[in-house]
Amino acid sequence: MSDKARILIVDDEESQLKAIGGFLRKLGYDVSAATDVSKAISIIDAQPVDLVISDMRMPGKSGLELLRIAREKLPDIAFVLMTAYGSVSDAVEAMKLGAFNYISKPIDLDELEVGIAKALENRRLIAENRRLKNLLTSGSKFEGIVSESPQMEEILNLVARVAPASTTVLIRGESGTGKERIARAIHYSSSRAEEPLVTVNCAAVPETLLEAELFGHEKGAFTGAHIARRGKIENADGGTLFIDEIGDMPMTTQPKLLRFLQEGTIEKLGSTKSKKLDIRVIAATHRDLRRMIEEKKFREDLFYRLNVINITIPPLRERRSDIIPIAEHFIRIYSDRNSKKVFGLTREAKDAIMKYDFPGNIRELENAIESAVVLARGEAIEIDDLPLAFNPDNVIVDADEDAPLPDRLETLEKKIVFDCLKKAGGNKSEAARMLGISEKNIRDRLKKWGYRSPN
Repeated sequence: MSDKARILIVDDEESQLKAIGGFLRKLGYDVSAATDVSKAISIIDAQPVDLVISDMRMPGKSGLELLRIAREKLPDIAFVLMTAYGSVSDAVEAMKLGAFNYISKPIDLDELEVGIAKALENRRLIAENRRLKNLLTSGSKFEGIVSESPQMEEILNLVARVAPASTTVLIRGESGTGKERIARAIHYSSSRAEEPLVTVNCAAVPETLLEAELFGHEKGAFTGAHIARRGKIENADGGTLFIDEIGDMPMTTQPKLLRFLQEGTIEKLGSTKSKKLDIRVIAATHRDLRRMIEEKKFREDLFYRLNVINITIPPLRERRSDIIPIAEHFIRIYSDRNSKKVFGLTREAKDAIMKYDFPGNIRELENAIESAVVLARGEAIEIDDLPLAFNPDNVIVDADEDAPLPDRLETLEKKIVFDCLKKAGGNKSEAARMLGISEKNIRDRLKKWGYRSPN
């Protein structure tokens, strides 16, 4: 190994220390040994250790006590416990305290080798992830990424690995999942961080203007081109170009983008001169590009040029452990922004948020929290502060038999609309489809009836 991992073996049996120590040295590890916890702590204090392999039961302090002390000193340290007196309760306690693995004596050396490799890899990934999170939250150019779920931890680890390269990245995920934040994380974690990050949203630019927006144009290239203009690609020279909603790029523009990805050169509209550029491209889409290829709506060769590194962000409903931390993150932001003293959510509000499926993902959650912070009357957001979609059962639609016919018809209309909203999980687009009306129609009705919604 070029970089030797430092492993500390702790066991009161000298023969065990020699056998395991000799085996690990042959594998290329830098090995230290101690016969009790106090000696082990002295070694850790003298020089940081990557991994501890400790016997569970020893005279004096136990392996569990060493685990507690070692993790206080080195939070990222990997720890493997071994014992001849294995029990479920010991194993559970060891894992709770942060042990990576728990093995029984007599030690199977092949199993130990594999376990050590996995423990060290896990430690490396945790360290990478922490480094990336520190980078994300320390910069003032963008907001930090909040996550606790294993799915997002894997994505952040992948971001940390791909950021130093110049490889093209394709980010996929539903609308509102945070694709642009991941793109920004890649850029600002790379060697291009001091260079420009230029964004173009294919869905927001008219089809007839997108090519000029990307590649620029010379004076007179088309009607209205009164002056020459640099395109987004040229503006990103030396840095990163983020092409959002790449699935909305018209087929007529795709060949020119493909050529740029292949050759690294562009030609402005109305020009015959090529210009060489140094740009990293990150693209994102919520669309199924493979299906679009089958439907002849997206070029297969362009897809493979973009899809060198693929990052797929799961929807919020599939990583529910992130919901409350993200909500609390937005509470802090919008409390400060609106000079409110709102510090959290009541239990009922948390339950309502956790039951909701978030068709609009993080963007919908952010809008809901912003609204709730503004409307909150106390220091915690209550369920009634949340938009209607999070608490549809609270909508009471009673019919008054003595009311005039128009009022009774409106009451019936309300009941039908709210029933559909409930079935659609608060998604107005889906509710509109179920009712056979436009989404604007539903929004207008909700506004008329005095109900608010996050999307």
